[in-house]
Amino acid sequence: MRRSKYGYLLLALLVITGLAGTITSTSITSKERKFAVNHFKDAKSDLLKSIKGLSSKQLEFKAGREKRSIKQCVFALSVAEKNYWELLGNAMKEPANPEKRSEIRIGDEQLINLIEDQNTALKFTESFASEKHSYKSVSEAIENFKALRAEHIKYIKSTTEDLRNHVVRMPFGWIDCYQVCLLIAANSNYQLQQIEKLKKARNFPSR
Repeated sequence: MRRSKYGYLLLALLVITGLAGTITSTSITSKERKFAVNHFKDAKSDLLKSIKGLSSKQLEFKAGREKRSIKQCVFALSVAEKNYWELLGNAMKEPANPEKRSEIRIGDEQLINLIEDQNTALKFTESFASEKHSYKSVSEAIENFKALRAEHIKYIKSTTEDLRNHVVRMPFGWIDCYQVCLLIAANSNYQLQQIEKLKKARNFPSR
């Protein structure tokens, strides 16, 4: 009974001094974690399904001289996957800056829709996908993408880092690092839309 009284006294003291309020988790919620993991997985699955079985001729097809081929979409996807993750890693190395959360003007779903939108995504994603690469084939780029995506899924499943309170400035405004994760998956959906659009082109090779 005496130990119980001491426990209550200690708890009361913590509340009075304000220390009890500091003992909280800064990790993302289980709902946020599940949403991000599913978004990563679904985007990967849909993209791989879209390019499965395509011939070299189909991969090289362009709807116009200045247009990108499916092969180039895949290369851009793999490059962007790496660059976005480096952005996230560098941001998480910096001290948390929760005071910048007031600068965020876009919600999670809005961000996904923005990046997947055909009209607004192009200018933004090009800067992350234009880096030169050394891929010799589509299969090599895909294997690199799959390895990176597996690493990202593993991270989001287990991380206890404070993703919400690390805020970064992007060309379209401020977002937190959890949203950077959503952005990565949304970018692969954007590339998927480009691929599907090519496959529906009037003169797309039948095989």
